[in-house]
Amino acid sequence: MKFVVASFAALALVGSASLGRIQARQDQSPPDGGVIRSEVTRVNMLFTVTDKHGRFVTDLNRDDFQVSENKKPQSILEFTSETDLPLRLAILIDTSNSIRDRFRFQQEAAVAFIDSTVRPHQDKALVVSFDTAAELVTDLTDDIPTLEKAVQSLRPGGGTSLYDAIFFASRDKLMQDQPLYKFRRAMVILSDGEDNQSRYTRDQALEMAQKADVTVYTISTNISRIPTDGDKVMRYFASETGGQAFFPFQASDLNQSFENISNELRHQYNIFYRPEPLKTDGLYHTVEIRVKGRKDLFVRCRKGYYAPKM
Repeated sequence: MKFVVASFAALALVGSASLGRIQARQDQSPPDGGVIRSEVTRVNMLFTVTDKHGRFVTDLNRDDFQVSENKKPQSILEFTSETDLPLRLAILIDTSNSIRDRFRFQQEAAVAFIDSTVRPHQDKALVVSFDTAAELVTDLTDDIPTLEKAVQSLRPGGGTSLYDAIFFASRDKLMQDQPLYKFRRAMVILSDGEDNQSRYTRDQALEMAQKADVTVYTISTNISRIPTDGDKVMRYFASETGGQAFFPFQASDLNQSFENISNELRHQYNIFYRPEPLKTDGLYHTVEIRVKGRKDLFVRCRKGYYAPKM
């Protein structure tokens, strides 16, 4: 099944938006009228805290944190340590020719990650492959064998449409379960980051991921040990959304990268706050979370959110 470019309203009418190939025109702008953004009166921020050695710090409480929006302090309404919110997970796998040599190792690592991360009856995951176009291999489901089969069925070949895959997985799938604050949304991208086929731009893809409140984790398939523009792209998506970028130089290291992501998803704090002053301008608002008086601890979270436009 290939993603179809259509307006959000049209997608609702046809039910499944994943049939057919991407047919976006180069000059087509991303649909905006139907985009679902953060709830008007509350913003939730998922984040992790680590020490200088990268170890998770999980014994902090509400009073340990300071939240600022657009550099203005905010009052925390709700706080949860090691949140148990249901997970909505998108696994995006590069199936272009550039990763053919190590593709089997990637499949095995992705299957192991699904087994250790997705909790039946609570979490759901989907699998998207992308080469010349982005393809929905299996829709959101909590059925582990179905997800495993989807990954194992992939075959490499073609170009790379990374940005399109991010855009559509965010808009058409990860926004489905509402309200957004009742779910955790994460995306794991396995790719070299070298996009050469997408109709959407890097920044359009990032904006859609931000509007869906998605945390992006990237695992590079570049094993040349030579820095590339694709490496920068992978770091960019992770950094801007509060995720992490991993660069395993050996195929055997992929399992460790996936395990690191799985561990992080199990050690997340969650904060809710009501923005003061409350703005419904449709613009991006920066958010910062820090641990009071602890410069030795590091908070990793998304850098902001898109407010609703009323």
